Amino acid sequence: MPELTQNITSEQMMINLFRENFDAIVASEPKAITALREKAIKEVEARGFPDTDTENWRFTNLDPLFHAPYRFDFTNQSRPFDIDKIFTCDVYDLDTFSITLLNGWYVYQNAPLTTLSNGTIIGSLAKAMEVYPELVEKYLGSAADLQQPSLSALNTAFFQDGIFIYVPEGIEVEKPIQIINIIDSSEPLMIHTRHLVIQEAGSKLTLVHCDHSLTHNISLTNSLSETFLEKEASLDFYKIQNKGRNSAVVHNAYFKQKQNSNLNSHALILNGGFTKNMINVELEETEAHAVLNGLYLVDNNQHVDNQLFVDHAAPNCLSEQLYKGVLDDEATAVFSGKIMVRKDAQKTLAYQNNKNILLTDEAKANSQPQLEIYADDVKCSHGATVGQLDPEAMFYLRTRGLCERTARQLLMYAFAGEVVQRIAIDPLRERIDQLVEKRLKGELSICDQCVLHCNSKEPTVFNIDVSKL
Repeated sequence: MPELTQNITSEQMMINLFRENFDAIVASEPKAITALREKAIKEVEARGFPDTDTENWRFTNLDPLFHAPYRFDFTNQSRPFDIDKIFTCDVYDLDTFSITLLNGWYVYQNAPLTTLSNGTIIGSLAKAMEVYPELVEKYLGSAADLQQPSLSALNTAFFQDGIFIYVPEGIEVEKPIQIINIIDSSEPLMIHTRHLVIQEAGSKLTLVHCDHSLTHNISLTNSLSETFLEKEASLDFYKIQNKGRNSAVVHNAYFKQKQNSNLNSHALILNGGFTKNMINVELEETEAHAVLNGLYLVDNNQHVDNQLFVDHAAPNCLSEQLYKGVLDDEATAVFSGKIMVRKDAQKTLAYQNNKNILLTDEAKANSQPQLEIYADDVKCSHGATVGQLDPEAMFYLRTRGLCERTARQLLMYAFAGEVVQRIAIDPLRERIDQLVEKRLKGELSICDQCVLHCNSKEPTVFNIDVSKL
């Protein structure tokens, strides 16, 4: 696996890497995919990577991430892997169809693609390109914008594998599908994963996507997902990140929604060194609904950047955004949310709210809510707050006999609970609620197992004498 050097720019290093490993990267893929890669690398050459002069990256410096001595795996050289031996999902009563990526490659025991009895196809994107080339070529790359300042073009050039999910018309997938993305390497590793989700008309799906590290080594994950919701399709999507403090994650998520489709997205960031999540939603046809929820809990010198763009391109559509963050120590957070309402998108309802609590003077949060409206019959609003815990609420709790530490924890827990309570899967909501509580008490660091695994089966409770409230 080749190694980066620091003698040239990050962009040129990656371009050289692509050229030197072109045959291994493209392998035996369809010609249309290879053409898409070549288009993408030309965009990297022409535009480079986003820097702090770019509006949506003003507070997030990407360049230092590329100066580690990363290695790359273009031919799936990962060791044999038995997920049952190192991964336990201990969310009580949560029954999921689990699929795993190890160091960017799909892990399977029987077959790289599984077709359920209802016709749903789940498995490796690399294999899907081979078995269903016409279906993959129709959708792959049609949502991602390679010309925007992000790492979408880099991902398109380099991705090797990822998850492919196809849900036929009118099918409701009864079990949630749980994607477990694991990094396990003795050396610094950079991976580019690609996910493609296609939901035909009237289909319903729940996805739980967990990012996890088994080691504390440096890693950079540049992932991209494209999700297509056809007429009256419905998706509940949960992105849970509990990575090591030496990890960096850049994730571009693109959603394209047709008439009467419904998207409920939940981004839950409990741990991680560097996180940049970009969500792009296009409401292409009338009566499409998108709800975007987010919670980020950061401390030490962690950095999280959430960038949202909702494009109202059709009338009578609804979008809601609620993102909340708690920052401790010298942590930094960025929220950039933009709502675009195009000329023909009359009767639009669009709401956006970002709230941050800073627990120290050194923590910093930058919030940039934006509205761009070209229609005249709409109801749109946005708001942002950055501040300390409410002193009046603190005083009230202290007068009820709570110590300062417990009062602070209780207020933070209530603040985060508004997002947690929006999780529709009961067992998942209960476990995330416990993990958030532990995180706010400083008891939860990166686990030895999955983000959803906890060695203690006892419920976590605050030491509060409720008789004094």
